[in-house]
Amino acid sequence: MNSGIGDWSTHLDGISEKDYFQNLLGFLNRQTKLSKTIYPPKESWFKAFEHSSYANTKVVILGQDPYHGEGQAEGMSFSVPKGVKIPPSLRNIYKELTSDLNTSTPEHGHLVSWAKQGVLLLNSVLTVEKNSPASHANQGWEVFTDTVIKLLSDKKQHLVFLLWGAYAGKKSELIDEDKHLILRAPHPSPFSAHKGFFGCQHFSQANNYLSSTNQQAIDWQL
Repeated sequence: MNSGIGDWSTHLDGISEKDYFQNLLGFLNRQTKLSKTIYPPKESWFKAFEHSSYANTKVVILGQDPYHGEGQAEGMSFSVPKGVKIPPSLRNIYKELTSDLNTSTPEHGHLVSWAKQGVLLLNSVLTVEKNSPASHANQGWEVFTDTVIKLLSDKKQHLVFLLWGAYAGKKSELIDEDKHLILRAPHPSPFSAHKGFFGCQHFSQANNYLSSTNQQAIDWQL
């Protein structure tokens, strides 16, 4: 495993030796040798884990795979670096955030302050080929990230899982709903946000649950 993922390495020890993970690394190496451009850059593949430690994680926002446009993906679901145009789904997340909590609308898409408060911004697939969405699906990443979700569900208490869209919603099968809060809504993309993402009030619900379980609420203001 990447040595930069801090206390996660203790809980994920041995995964890098598993056949599926070796096969995944082989696939990624072949893509590189074929001169394919992979997003995010290699040093950012595990960035979500670097910013939100295992011990600190209390909210999980699950995405599908990274942004496939140049300069967008930075290893955290829905997040883009400062200076990069805010993508449509994130803009809709911000609309719901400002409606729900009466915050001011963020002017950038860099979500690292959420991550540092214990929001694990986890994509199910951690890499993608440039301009080719879902191009790295079914290569092994999903096995790894499902392991992470199940680890959190089994070993921790009172987490909040924000599952937006049908793909993320299926991951509820990995989560013990007796121990954790699962909040489901349509995906915030422009194609579906109006079908129930707007008005879902997930940010306030998450904070209310954290407070009710004696945890520090998230400061969602960016």
